[in-house]
Amino acid sequence: MISRSSVRQQIMKPKKKKLNIKKAIKEPGALRKSLGIKKGKTIPASVLNKAAKSKNKKLRKRAIFAKTLKKLRKKRRS
Repeated sequence: MISRSSVRQQIMKPKKKKLNIKKAIKEPGALRKSLGIKKGKTIPASVLNKAAKSKNKKLRKRAIFAKTLKKLRKKRRS
């Protein structure tokens, strides 16, 4: 028999979701190619911001994801 307290604890416990970045990046370099930036050059923030507001759905998603990864990298460095 299961006690009420153990059931309540399981319900109240927030589940943490891990972000698997390797699976999220299916086509490395696709954003760079679509923006027309040469390999080895950094993508300027202004170009990323414009791409994040684009009407092209794939381009917009890739740009937003790149901005998110940029934030994660900053947090990890310090």
